[in-house]
Amino acid sequence: VQLQASGGGLVQAGGSLRLSCAASGRTISSYAMGWFRQAPGKEREFVAAISWDGGTTRYAGAVKGRFSISRDNAKNTVYLHLNSLKPEDTAAYYCAAREIGTIGVDRWEYAYWGQGTQVTVSS
Repeated sequence: VQLQASGGGLVQAGGSLRLSCAASGRTISSYAMGWFRQAPGKEREFVAAISWDGGTTRYAGAVKGRFSISRDNAKNTVYLHLNSLKPEDTAAYYCAAREIGTIGVDRWEYAYWGQGTQVTVSS
C-alpha cells in the first residue's frame, strides 16, 4: 500500500485545514487508518484513528473536539479535518494504514506510512 498525504499549509491560529490521505496499490477498505504528527525535536505522536468501516474513531486528548477523522472507502481516501488550529498543532502530519481493521494508537501498530504533509499555524 502506498499512501500520499496532502493538504497541509500555513494557516493562522483559529483557522482550518483538511488533510487527505490517498491510498494506492491496494484497497484500504479493510484497514484501520491513523494520523500521527511530529514536531521538530519531538517524538511522533498519535492524533486520530478510524476503524475499517468508519464506525469507531479515537482522538488524542490534545485534539479532541477540534479535529475530525473520516474516510471514503470508495475513493480509497482518509481525511483529517483540523479546526480551531493552535500554534502547538504545528507539525508534519503522517497518515498510516493498519492491516487489522480495528483502531490502533501506537505507531508500531501501523505497517504503512505516507510521506507527511506540513501544517504550520501562526499566532
